[in-house]
Amino acid sequence: MPKYNEIQKMAKNIRINTFQMKKKDMILTIQRAENNIECFGTARVEYCQELKCLWRDDCISMNENK
Repeated sequence: MPKYNEIQKMAKNIRINTFQMKKKDMILTIQRAENNIECFGTARVEYCQELKCLWRDDCISMNENK
């Protein structure tokens, strides 16, 4: 599970302005920039089959806490 600073660095490496962005918003923006499904933190986690997703563990744990 990447930490906030690692996610921020990833975003900046693909030219995403992360100023005042929350972790979830950064991840969704990265997903969009990479032409992936923008699904982090959404109900899609209930049926997600993206087993190799970098965000999967964090997404699942975030949704368990709701």
